[in-house]
Amino acid sequence: MNRTADITRNTQETRIRVAVNLDGKGVAKLDSGIPFLDHMIDQIARHGMIDIELKATGDLHIDAHHTVEDIGITLGQAITQALGDKMGIVRYGHAYVPLDEALSRVVIDLSGRPGLSYHVNFTRARVGDLDVDLFIEFFQGLANHALATVHVDNIRGVNAHHQAETIFKAFGRALRMACERDARAAGILPSTKGSL
Repeated sequence: MNRTADITRNTQETRIRVAVNLDGKGVAKLDSGIPFLDHMIDQIARHGMIDIELKATGDLHIDAHHTVEDIGITLGQAITQALGDKMGIVRYGHAYVPLDEALSRVVIDLSGRPGLSYHVNFTRARVGDLDVDLFIEFFQGLANHALATVHVDNIRGVNAHHQAETIFKAFGRALRMACERDARAAGILPSTKGSL
């Protein structure tokens, strides 16, 4: 089964298209208008082995808030659509990722119940031109629309770029694990409730 999706989301603030292949090679074609965000989403693709194509146009003359949040929403919608009925997936994923002095942990449950627990204290307010407060908006939008419970913890870090990069790499690795097909569970939904 082909686990792909192509989602377009247009509002008065943003115009976004996201295409994903959950069984890809980690190839990313990204144009959000926010270079550091493109760099971070590239980490999700590369370390999650998910092909992601993204084109976004937003009201960046105001600030990046709407664009970052709406990209998270649209990526979440694409993940949900690509997962389909979720039969035979592992469901849970986790990863610890270091980068020099920084270390982050991300744990994901593709539970059908959206929720975000986010514990990150960045050491500075901006990385490049991007306000680091917007990362929680990205992950909240993604968790809500991927129908996933997501725990994000930056355990330590001094360099804010390293902190962010470990979070996004860990998210990619955890998502890859959760989306994997479990050969022993083919045709089985990983839930005692019978729905995810």
